[in-house]
Amino acid sequence: MPRYTKTAMLLHWLVALLIIATFFLGLSMVAIPGFSPTKLKYFSWHKWMGVTVLLLAVLRVLWRVTHRPPPKLVSIPDWQHKIAEGMHVLLYLLIFAVPLSGYLYSYAAGVPVVYLGLWQMPAPFAPDPELKATLKTVHYVLTMTMAASVVAHALAALKHHFIDRDMTLKRMLPL
Repeated sequence: MPRYTKTAMLLHWLVALLIIATFFLGLSMVAIPGFSPTKLKYFSWHKWMGVTVLLLAVLRVLWRVTHRPPPKLVSIPDWQHKIAEGMHVLLYLLIFAVPLSGYLYSYAAGVPVVYLGLWQMPAPFAPDPELKATLKTVHYVLTMTMAASVVAHALAALKHHFIDRDMTLKRMLPL
């Protein structure tokens, strides 16, 4: 069975876990009322995780460009391959767009992003209250689109595994 490379699998699952963790941390932090040390800590962790996702996304794209994925499974209809390709394009776009929108939102709000508490990332522009409101909405909409896309992607993989009983999921599992 042709499979993805171990590096592709590692990057896939690491990014997936970080996206899920970042999403739920984001939900938790915004649910904390007021301003507290815990909320501030969660915001910092959320930003660190977002930057890490962005860095790993760059590695994923570089790996994908230099390493061909396994061939399509011939047992899957072409229309499903087209949907899967579209979903992968959407997921890659969102893997970049969500953290970038959060980064820009943070700077529009006048709050620097200090990666791992060590390196202050460059400010692309001065704080801007109007842009802050727009970017907050953009970040939220992109995040919810990402969440829905990740759920759809996971459900499709499970459908292939448990209903179709094909090798789609197994090709990405480090067995």
